[in-house]
Amino acid sequence: MSTQHQHADGAGPTRRAGAPAHTRRGSALTRALGYTALVVIALLYIYPFLIQLATSFKTDADATSHPLSLWPTHFTTAAFSRLAEADYPRWFANSVVVALFVTTGRVFFDSLAGYALARLRFRGRSALFGAVIAVMAVPGVVLLIPKFLVLNQLGMYDSYSGMIVPLLADAAGVFIMKQFFESIPVSVEEAARIDGASTFRIFWSVVLPMARPALITLTILSFQGSWNELPHFIVSRQSPELNTLTSGVASLVSGQLGDGNQYPIKLAAALLMTIPVALVFFAFQRHFVRGGTAGATKG
Repeated sequence: MSTQHQHADGAGPTRRAGAPAHTRRGSALTRALGYTALVVIALLYIYPFLIQLATSFKTDADATSHPLSLWPTHFTTAAFSRLAEADYPRWFANSVVVALFVTTGRVFFDSLAGYALARLRFRGRSALFGAVIAVMAVPGVVLLIPKFLVLNQLGMYDSYSGMIVPLLADAAGVFIMKQFFESIPVSVEEAARIDGASTFRIFWSVVLPMARPALITLTILSFQGSWNELPHFIVSRQSPELNTLTSGVASLVSGQLGDGNQYPIKLAAALLMTIPVALVFFAFQRHFVRGGTAGATKG
């Protein structure tokens, strides 16, 4: 009887110990399926980029015969050589100039506007912030003709100033900075105000250094947006000398190079255009994610 009792007692823990093992196996299987699904989705997104990379090193005939092949039949850098002999270096330089000025301007002016809406008390502040939100809801294509008319009237059409000045501030950046500044306690600024610091001094020396995650987020978004901008550059310039990478590559796609599909040179141009944005994003990816969620702590 005691033996049976011992066996019964021993069987209990064995059955109880078996349940967690089964659960762990199920969890491992679920994780494996989840990772597999993520890998498949990632490959679906990466595959077109791999095609672009491979086609850039193909000949025109090879790209036409095997457009989806991930390995060139005849490896060549002719597409990149043709780009170097064409206007591509000038397009790249124009894009760098515009992107640097626009990014710097957006970070500065959006921060100023965001701080003013978050901290300063003045008549019409709520209405002004409502206008900023309303601008975010307006499709950019609706503003193309008004932009052209204003730039032409001001004598800024077909110039660097016409390409840069209208992009120096944007509603989304003002919104991001306002939300982040509101998450900073007002008490942080009180000591500086008691010491006699001006509003701009408090903004520049006290609050702005604390907004580093939001500033990095705004920098990435501004650089990416200005680097990839196309509609504004179509209506703000017409001289080929002012082509940026986006408008220049668009001219390649439209058949500027002559007959044939010209797949290698088109994709080589697009590949080189992608590299700077990718480097900026991956360099600041951790700060970008942190800054994108920091402003959401206070809505």
